[in-house]
Amino acid sequence: MFKFRNSKFKFLQHSPFMGERGGGLLVLIALLLCSCGGWREAGSSSKDVPPVFPDYVGVTVPANIAPLNFEVTDATHLQAVLTAGNQEVRVSGSRYVDIDADDWLRLINAALKGDGKISVSVAAWTAAAPDGVQYAPFDIMVSKDEVDRWVVYRQIPPSYELWSRMGIYERDLTSFDEQAIIINKQNNNGCVNCHSFADYNPEKGMVFHARGKGGGTVVYHDGHLEKIALEQLGPQKSGTYPMWHPGGKWVVFSSNLTRQSFYAHSQDKIEVYDQRSDIILYNVRAKEVVSDERFCDSLSWETFPAFSPDGKWLYFCTGKAVRMPMQYKNLHYSIVRVPFNEATGELGAQVDTIYSASRQGGSASFPRLSPDGRYLLFTWADCATFPIHHKEADIKMIDLDSGEVVELPELNSPDVDSYHSWSSSGRWVVLSSKRIDGRYTRLFLSHWDGKAFTKPMLLPQRDPEHNRQRMYSYNIPEFIKQHILFDPDEMAELFVVPNS
Repeated sequence: MFKFRNSKFKFLQHSPFMGERGGGLLVLIALLLCSCGGWREAGSSSKDVPPVFPDYVGVTVPANIAPLNFEVTDATHLQAVLTAGNQEVRVSGSRYVDIDADDWLRLINAALKGDGKISVSVAAWTAAAPDGVQYAPFDIMVSKDEVDRWVVYRQIPPSYELWSRMGIYERDLTSFDEQAIIINKQNNNGCVNCHSFADYNPEKGMVFHARGKGGGTVVYHDGHLEKIALEQLGPQKSGTYPMWHPGGKWVVFSSNLTRQSFYAHSQDKIEVYDQRSDIILYNVRAKEVVSDERFCDSLSWETFPAFSPDGKWLYFCTGKAVRMPMQYKNLHYSIVRVPFNEATGELGAQVDTIYSASRQGGSASFPRLSPDGRYLLFTWADCATFPIHHKEADIKMIDLDSGEVVELPELNSPDVDSYHSWSSSGRWVVLSSKRIDGRYTRLFLSHWDGKAFTKPMLLPQRDPEHNRQRMYSYNIPEFIKQHILFDPDEMAELFVVPNS
């Protein structure tokens, strides 16, 4: 079992076998702890659940998640009692609840042995309620399904504000640890983006792009780190959105010519769009690029490729070319798939339409298949192909057995809900959403039991205010099963530009 870090608060344990003397000792210890922690009696009570941030009321958490610290806005004193089975934890704080990692682990284990719940009772003292309010308790559901330990994402300010400070980071979900894989100070302040892994394993394969001076496509496979210039190989096209084949031999890219324009009057600030996009494949062992002329012409645009988990199919989005940006509202992408030959890299003649934009409406982006190959999540928007800037964007799902398009109100919000990835078990998804403030994408986890998704849970942070004060968007979250072990100096050496 995993181990959390750090310790602050004491842990109380109830037992029916302690006896009268033991019970008295427990009460004494509890009173001492409460007095030391400033424990108080609330002056009033409420039938409502507390207005905690993040909103963890009724969420489902993986068994190996870091503690769910939370706050109540404007609180000057906050205290919580968390119980699971015969275990109880009392925590107080001036602004937010900081749950000890060892105590959280005991609560998790008690919940898994019992009814699967952690009950949380909160009292808060604010300017509006200086005598304190005791709120109705709420439950946190604990799933025995663990989540992949790490998630990798890019951190970037909104592209219309500033793009010269960004990085790709790895977050340990069992703790609050975050480490940089690359920051663009190592890349002469160029752009770094679009990472992908082979079968959730960075040791098997990882790729990302570095734009600007000294840039290129960085490929890590079989213990070797290198930078390649895709545009100098094969059809001489650059790579944009990648995905590794699960076998580790191939990476598929869309090759996009991307631009952006600003709206004069719109609820959306900006439109990012393509003026050209094609599909190419890179053989990482032979160092060769191959392509299919059907998906490299100017009549249609192909983007956001994704392999099926068994590696036998290549899925991607395709739309009829229009004049951009004037006709962006007429640009609608469908999802199709073609057979893939891993030995040769050839794409089969058969083209199946999985989602038809002309028949079913809207525009589809980011097709991602569940590890069992049964379901396909995608992002739906009114038009175009960059839904992260479309307020109406929602995540939908296709049952590939029946072809049914499934609406997912439990995942979506009134604001942007866009990029998403499945965990290696297929029991969790991570999604990016602007539902907190309408401006920055944050990461949310949701459990999938094969029938329904649970209420999305904001990625926990040690200090909940981190979610509001970090003025960067979380971009392209991807689960991985192994820790990334790159040497930072070796990575930096890839981008050294010789003196002219």
